[in-house]
Amino acid sequence: MLSSLNADLHSHSTRSDGVLTPSALAERAKRNGVELWALTDHDEVSGIAEARAAAADLRMPFIAGVEVSVTWAGKTVHIVGLGIDENNSELKEGLRQTRSGRERRAQDIAAELEKAAGIRGAYQGAMQYVGNPDLISRSHFARFLVEKGVCKSVSEVFQHYLADGKPGFVPHRWAKLSDALGWIQQAGGVAVIAHPGRYDLTELALTSLMDEFKQLGGVAIETVTGSHTPDQYAEFHNIARRMQFDSSRGSDFHSPDDCEVDIGFLPALKPSATPVWHRWQQLL
Repeated sequence: MLSSLNADLHSHSTRSDGVLTPSALAERAKRNGVELWALTDHDEVSGIAEARAAAADLRMPFIAGVEVSVTWAGKTVHIVGLGIDENNSELKEGLRQTRSGRERRAQDIAAELEKAAGIRGAYQGAMQYVGNPDLISRSHFARFLVEKGVCKSVSEVFQHYLADGKPGFVPHRWAKLSDALGWIQQAGGVAVIAHPGRYDLTELALTSLMDEFKQLGGVAIETVTGSHTPDQYAEFHNIARRMQFDSSRGSDFHSPDDCEVDIGFLPALKPSATPVWHRWQQLL
């Protein structure tokens, strides 16, 4: 039954803010029983060739993916693209533009942490975890603050320092929703709203987001994901059924040491779900 497949279609490597290389991540996914895997680094596709080759060596079906950062109604929303051609020029240029503001934002985060919380050296500390300043993210700052002993976990850092309204939060203007879906579609992929339960949106705003997403050609939402509660699995399954979206499933795995759910260890989709991976049955 397709809905019971152990598919993990949301994970991150060292090419964005994960701690495992694409090859090591493939090995962990295979070891954990993943039957269909996607690498979805933030605004970056440079790890896909390595991931695809590693998955092929392991005889694990693979889907090329990306997670695009979007600003919608003043909030950051993430859109996963699955089944993309990572060499598509429009997608690559769009992602390059999206990444271009990360270094300036990172410097501003470091300045805010020093000014508001007395934490010095945060920019240099965060850069220990990322080779390219164009890819620096809040997760890299969070790892530095855990290492420094400011907090015990990455999630605690976000809660106290990096979330909206906290001392180190700096907003960023990402891509438009229409641009992100356009790039994904130009690259032959399908668009998925990542972890919809994570966004601080009213019920009306969430419905508006999903309506606009559907009008722009979006086809799926993540119903089972690492940051959803069991109640949210049911809530977003029902939303997907009502709005005729496919359901996707992904751990949003970043690190073995600080993950809500390890790659490959999510519960299955509900039997009545339409899994997004029905679009790639030839891989199975």
